[in-house]
Amino acid sequence: MNNPLETSFFDEAAKFAIVAHRGTERRGKGYPYILHPMEAAAIVATVTSDPEMLAAAVLHDTVEDTDVTLEQIREKFGDRVALLVQHETAPESNHLTWREKRAMQVEQLALAPYDSKVVAIGDKLSNLRGIARDYHLYGDATWKLFHAPGGKADVEWYYRSLGDALSDLSETLAYKEFVWLLELTFG
Repeated sequence: MNNPLETSFFDEAAKFAIVAHRGTERRGKGYPYILHPMEAAAIVATVTSDPEMLAAAVLHDTVEDTDVTLEQIREKFGDRVALLVQHETAPESNHLTWREKRAMQVEQLALAPYDSKVVAIGDKLSNLRGIARDYHLYGDATWKLFHAPGGKADVEWYYRSLGDALSDLSETLAYKEFVWLLELTFG
């Protein structure tokens, strides 16, 4: 008889993320925001079954997009999960341009450890799936959602830069899908 998969750590992280994101919508999409972190965790699960990495994937937007602090993540889920979430959290700065902020994110990710990159591919691939869908449905109107001054060119630069920063993952199916969607969306 097979032993059941131990999921209690991930279950707690998922419940925490659900509460943190309660009542929020995915940027004008009409569906609950929590579906994005859940998809990110599902993508990470194609690379690893590490419970802390799966927890970090479902928690990755809690610090950036809710009232949750990194210290709360650390207290509840430990130092490693907090560090993984921190690597996925955009640097706070109101004085930076859109491109400068994204360049800082890419640099932070390029220097991050492998485990952080695995969590990041979950987030970035989920985002790119949404972009590819939106572009297929709405065409160039998609780029207005990003508030990027250069529109499609800036978004393409950012996602191609992310691809370079995550190239350590080139043997994973998630990374291969990411590259495929880059080409499908941006040519």
